[in-house]
Amino acid sequence: MTRSLSLTLALAFTAGVALAHEGVKDPDVMARMELMEDIKAATARIDKMRRGQAPFDAGKAAADRALLVEKAEAIPDAFARKAEDPKSEALPAIWTDWDDFTARAEEMAAAAASMRTGSRQALTGSFGDYAATCRACHEDFRMP
Repeated sequence: MTRSLSLTLALAFTAGVALAHEGVKDPDVMARMELMEDIKAATARIDKMRRGQAPFDAGKAAADRALLVEKAEAIPDAFARKAEDPKSEALPAIWTDWDDFTARAEEMAAAAASMRTGSRQALTGSFGDYAATCRACHEDFRMP
């Protein structure tokens, strides 16, 4: 990938995040959205390596795995206060089924921690469990 294409993609991603967060008034909602964007970005980087759409780098994959564990562990604290904002995609079920929500964050952290990042093949074999935790939580606790 050329340097200018990389820069263009980075700017487009940043602009997309900025637009998604434009108009968010509640600082707790903004912090949650930024946390989830960090998770989304790290997941995308790992997924691109896994799919061969980016060069595999065991060090970068391990760093992103560590970031995913850290961010997953931060989810319960980020959602502890039932902050609301029209831009939020968080469903009320988060707070009405708090124990399930926090258990899923713990499952996500455990699945991220168990991702094997030593090779593309190992990453491919272990990524599915992590991705399943994301999907399951989004199905029940995030607006479509």
